[in-house]
Amino acid sequence: MSVTEILFGPLVAADPGRPLITHYDDAAVTRIELSRATVRNWAAKTANWLRDEHDVQPGDPVAVLLPAHWQTVGVLLGAWWCGAHVVTTDVAAAVAVVPPGGSAAADVVAVASLHPMGAGSGAPVDYNDDVRVHGDDFSPWAALDGSAPALDSSDVDSLVAAARTRAAALGIGLDSRVMSTVEWPGGLLDGFLAVLAGGGTLVQVSSPDAERMPARRDSEKITLELGTSS
Repeated sequence: MSVTEILFGPLVAADPGRPLITHYDDAAVTRIELSRATVRNWAAKTANWLRDEHDVQPGDPVAVLLPAHWQTVGVLLGAWWCGAHVVTTDVAAAVAVVPPGGSAAADVVAVASLHPMGAGSGAPVDYNDDVRVHGDDFSPWAALDGSAPALDSSDVDSLVAAARTRAAALGIGLDSRVMSTVEWPGGLLDGFLAVLAGGGTLVQVSSPDAERMPARRDSEKITLELGTSS
């Protein structure tokens, strides 16, 4: 099975309405919260888009060159779900998803707008607009082997094991609400995958405003902070 099916699938099955990620952008003064079910829809649309529109096959490299953001969650989970090998550096890839103004050495370069409400970017290949026409469910053609490449040099089994190890080390569990200012891709293991593995909720803050953080800890009922000075 894929990373998405192993780490994310059980969370949706257990409580689809529970928030998976709440994303703050303090520079834009925005907040958006997505449930597990909503993220699943984005992931399914992404997986269908990659496979059906761009012919991404299991093992094909897909470059995800995006910052920590709710849209990045949908891209990552969708790419893993269709069996893609997610790479986080600008290497030759079947498809690359980049932020506005970004570029990559890929056959197809799609722009994710990072707009808080998911509006399109107007790019020639627009991730946000293109995925909307694809289905809200996804059925892989075949089960992935645990040795299939998953993230950079990690295969499915080793990435899942690392995420579970970090979740245990950080104390992330079903009741955890993790506030993080850790950026991706460097902090992807602790800042996203460990939260998935532990079954918690992620409160991701971009461009954090120190003056807003104390009140946010209370309002979001934060139990753990990553990369955030207290």
